[in-house]
Amino acid sequence: MAVTSENIDDVCKCVAWLGDDDIAVSGHTVIIHYQQNPKFLAYYFHTGDFYKQKKKLAHETKVIEVTPDKLNDIIIPLPDMKEQERIVSVLDRFDSLCNDLSNGLSVEIEARQKQYEYYRDRSLTFKELRK
Repeated sequence: MAVTSENIDDVCKCVAWLGDDDIAVSGHTVIIHYQQNPKFLAYYFHTGDFYKQKKKLAHETKVIEVTPDKLNDIIIPLPDMKEQERIVSVLDRFDSLCNDLSNGLSVEIEARQKQYEYYRDRSLTFKELRK
């Protein structure tokens, strides 16, 4: 996760490393160790809920930063692993539809993007428990 940026939108941008090989990261980066579904966390870190939390923690000088110790204050709603996998599966399908240009016209892609964002945010807010 990048902890430094020139704007609030890009601070705390992250990727989930799904490989087994060693990788290198540069400065101003935090590696998060977890026992959760990495794609679930990556999706969560792109939600409006996470944005609101990081905005409160970010401080500015010439660049915007969220210090690694402040990341401990982030609250991440974590369903059980089976539910995380289900949510990731749904979001992966929406992501595929939105980003694969061969699946339809640009209007359809835009509609699916909005639908994906709606379900991503709804799936990761846990306002309602689904069974």
